[in-house]
Amino acid sequence: MKYILIIVLLVNGMDSLIIFDFNTKSKIQNWKIVDDRVMGGESLSTFTLSPEGNGIFKGHVSLENYGGFSSLRYRFDKLEVKKYSKIILKLKGDGKKYQFRIKDNSSNYYSYTTTFSTSGAWQEIKISLEDFYPSFRGKKVDLPNFQNGQLEEIAFLIGNKKNEDFKLLINKIELK
Repeated sequence: MKYILIIVLLVNGMDSLIIFDFNTKSKIQNWKIVDDRVMGGESLSTFTLSPEGNGIFKGHVSLENYGGFSSLRYRFDKLEVKKYSKIILKLKGDGKKYQFRIKDNSSNYYSYTTTFSTSGAWQEIKISLEDFYPSFRGKKVDLPNFQNGQLEEIAFLIGNKKNEDFKLLINKIELK
């Protein structure tokens, strides 16, 4: 019995794909901020590395001029994800709700979206790929939930319909 457990752990350990693992030498220039300023809003955010090597997405969401969101996006070469069933986010939030978004094709106008809450402590958030629903500008799109076998973009977004400061520390994003 003990040997079987060890084998299962080894197999499961190999069955993950890291999308991004932050550390003190991480190159973050391909992470892009997209705030509501693209539509005339006044929200403002930044993305940097902490001295410990975590990504820091922080700023202020403003409802002025019909604004209300800040987002952080990362595009990459297509990843085949058919053999994975969930995304795991290792992060520390500020007690606020965030969205995590994925795209199977970065040129699609819509994203596949889910919402998660943060606790103020380090968390490992597990999200089933099939739970991501298609949305555009906060509205659900009449398409099925995520079923594709590839990913090309991920994003974090905060837009809780209120003026607020926010801070999200990101350690790792992986598929299992």
